[in-house]
Amino acid sequence: MTAHEIDYDIIGEEMQYVEIELDPQEGVIAEAGSFMMMDDGIKMDTIFGDGSNKDKGIMGKIFGAGKRLLTGESLFMTAFYNEAIGKKRVSFASPYPGKIIPIDLTNYGGKFICQKDAFLCAAKGVSIGIEFSRKLGRGLFGGEGFIMQKLEGDGMAFVHAGGTTARKELQPGEKLKIDTGCIIGFSKGVNYDIEFVGGIKNTIFGGEGLFFATLTGPGVVYIQSLPFSRLANRVLALAPRGGGKSKGEGSILGGLGDLLDGDNNF
Repeated sequence: MTAHEIDYDIIGEEMQYVEIELDPQEGVIAEAGSFMMMDDGIKMDTIFGDGSNKDKGIMGKIFGAGKRLLTGESLFMTAFYNEAIGKKRVSFASPYPGKIIPIDLTNYGGKFICQKDAFLCAAKGVSIGIEFSRKLGRGLFGGEGFIMQKLEGDGMAFVHAGGTTARKELQPGEKLKIDTGCIIGFSKGVNYDIEFVGGIKNTIFGGEGLFFATLTGPGVVYIQSLPFSRLANRVLALAPRGGGKSKGEGSILGGLGDLLDGDNNF
């Protein structure tokens, strides 16, 4: 498997996008809905599956695309090819505030495992599949369920995460405990499992869930400070309900309470 060699530039701070430079006949694949802009001369094509050479034949393509449904993604992906004479650029945007992380798969043994909705785009030739959890406890309580995304190949891939990101390089046998929702992804040598928080007070009143994710080296782990699920739950908890009033409008102080609360009523 040989992926196209692409150049790129990540632009922005909190609402980032990645600008990819394509030489003539080079291509990039992306999740539907991530496209931002492109130069004239680039052709956009909707493809079945990820367009890699891994799944050959019609049945292989159907099976490969069907696996994407299990990760909550679309059956189809979008491919962009430079059909012009000179270099052209195409850009893809992160769907929510956070960071875009470039992953050179050659530095990770040709395989990188990430959370289900982390993939943004990749060089043409990179395979986007699924990674099944072989442990019942990890699948039930690991935050990511039984299925994670698997990026394979020898090209560049880009994943996105919420908030600020951290990169940890674990030595053999070194263990890192992480909130189950804060995992972005990890290299293939890392062992992923879960661990009970322990203690009655921690379990009932800790507010951090019942389980940690435990990642054991050797390998590289990427962590995000603000999982999108956590952000969405906070927004839903404070969203207006019933008559469409905000959280503070039902208080005894009414409008005065909103003034005293400042931004807390949002």
